[in-house]
Amino acid sequence: MKDLNFDELEVGYDVPAIPGMDEADVQTPALVLDLDALERNIKKMGDFAKSKGMRHRSHGKMHKSVDVQHMQQDLGGACGVCCQKVSEAEVFARGGITDILVSNQVTQPAKIKRLANLPKLGARTICCVDDPGNVADLSAGAVEAGTQIECLVEIDCGAGRCGVTTTPQVVEIAKAIDAAEGLRFAGLQAYQGAMQHLDSYDERRAKTQIAIDMVREAVDALKAEGLDCDIVGGGGTGSYYFESGSGVFNELQCGSYAFMDADYGRILDENGNRIDEGEWENALFILTSVMSHAKADKAIVDAGLKAQSVDSGLPTIFGRNDVEYVKCSDEHGVVMDPDGVLKVNDKLKLVPGHCDPTCNVHDWYVGVRGGKVETLWPVSARGKAY
Repeated sequence: MKDLNFDELEVGYDVPAIPGMDEADVQTPALVLDLDALERNIKKMGDFAKSKGMRHRSHGKMHKSVDVQHMQQDLGGACGVCCQKVSEAEVFARGGITDILVSNQVTQPAKIKRLANLPKLGARTICCVDDPGNVADLSAGAVEAGTQIECLVEIDCGAGRCGVTTTPQVVEIAKAIDAAEGLRFAGLQAYQGAMQHLDSYDERRAKTQIAIDMVREAVDALKAEGLDCDIVGGGGTGSYYFESGSGVFNELQCGSYAFMDADYGRILDENGNRIDEGEWENALFILTSVMSHAKADKAIVDAGLKAQSVDSGLPTIFGRNDVEYVKCSDEHGVVMDPDGVLKVNDKLKLVPGHCDPTCNVHDWYVGVRGGKVETLWPVSARGKAY
C-alpha cells in the first residue's frame, strides 16, 4: 500500500514484518507471498485468457486484497473483480477497482441500498439474481440512488446452491430485469463450484459439459427474445480450460490459481499430474516457527487453528518430506519429526489446505522476494462478510 508509513510501524506490535528485513526475521505465524511465483501465476492466467479471447474477472473473495487485485489487473489483464459480499465490493471500489461483480444474490434492503450506491464510487456494479421478486427491490434501490445496477441471471448448473435450473426461469427473470427502471440485463452467471475439486480431469470435464449445455440453451433462448448477454461468466481454477473452449462462456472467474492451496493442488491435470507440480506454483504460505521440541519425535509450531482454515484438510509443509504437520489446536500445530531434524525457532512454510478462509484470519500479507521482505499488504477486506 502506497500510503503505509513503515517508519511509524513496529514489528511485532503493529505488523509482522517491514520491507528490507530478512524473511527469517518475520514474526510468526504470518501469511507470506512469494512475489515471483505470484507474478508468474497471474501472468500465466492472463496470457491464457487472452489467447482464448476470454475476459478474466479475478475472484477477490480468495485474497480479499486491493493490492493483489491491482496486480491481477495490471500484470494479468483482469477486467475487474468478483466478490461475494457487498462489504467486499465496497472495499474494492474504495481501492480504485472500477468493474465489480457481486457474484451472489443481494436481497436485504440495507444491502441493496449500499449496492446501489457503489456506482457513486466510480464502479460498474453488477450482481446476480435468481428470484423475480428481487428484481423489483433492486430496481427501487437503483432508482432511489439515481444509479444503475447491472444484473446477471444465475443458473444452478450443478453446485446446488443459488440459481435457477430451467431455461424458462432464466428468460422470465431476464425479461423482468430488462424492463425494470434502474437495472440493466448484463447476462448470465454459471459457476459450477461443486466439481472444481474433483481429482479426475475427465470427471471435471463431464460435469462442466452439463453446465455448458445448460448455458448454451439459455443464451439461445434469450437471443430469441432479443436479449444479448454481455457477460456469460463462470469457470474456476479446476475448470477454466473447459469454459474457455466452450464457444459460449466469455468471462472466467478464477481465484485460487494465484495463490494455490493444498486442496486445489492435489487435483489432476490432463496428463494425470497434480496441478501444483507444473500448472500452478505455490505462492501463499503460512510461515510458522518451532516453539517447542520437548518430545523427541515431534515439534510444536505456532500456527494452529487460529492461523488457518482446515475445512479442506491440514496444511502441507512446503519443500519437506522428512516432517509432517499432523494435528492442530487453537494456538499450536503438531509436526511429526521422527529423525529429530528440527530445533526450536526453526521456521517452516505451510501450504494451507484452503486459501480463502485462511487469508481471512490474517491482517497482512508479507511479500517476499529473494529471501527479503519487499512489501507489506493489508488483507483489505478481512472480515467483510456482510
